Amino acid sequence: MLVGKVMSSPVISVTPATTIRMAAELMRDHSVGGLPVFQDDRLVGIITDRDIVVRALAAQGVPLGMSTEVAAIMSDRVITCFLDKDVEVAAGLMGEQQVRRLLVVNREGAPVGILSVGDIAEHVSEELAGQILGEISEARAGDAHR
Repeated sequence: MLVGKVMSSPVISVTPATTIRMAAELMRDHSVGGLPVFQDDRLVGIITDRDIVVRALAAQGVPLGMSTEVAAIMSDRVITCFLDKDVEVAAGLMGEQQVRRLLVVNREGAPVGILSVGDIAEHVSEELAGQILGEISEARAGDAHR
């Protein structure tokens, strides 16, 4: 099955100047866990629900809050995959890169959707989604012991 058949779309995005509160509200309103961050039509990062909790709300010694701009806590490493890739290939990439979401782009590089572990579980295979989460958890456990 192709990524384009199971991804979530349209792409809901923010800018680096968007507040964390606004990003959280967009995630809630659109039932998504991550938003790509664009500056002048150029992809500069991604903000996830986990970033908001871990980097903003639970930050130690850093005066961050819900009025802080997304730029302060976003990840600048965004993993992408093509619309016409097989879901199993994309799932392998997710496990390899230890991410729960991929920004889906067309062959011209334009964003067309987001593929999440949840999309894979709902539309393809709960077993495959579980494998991805297992790889992510395994890697994080390994990092904690280093």
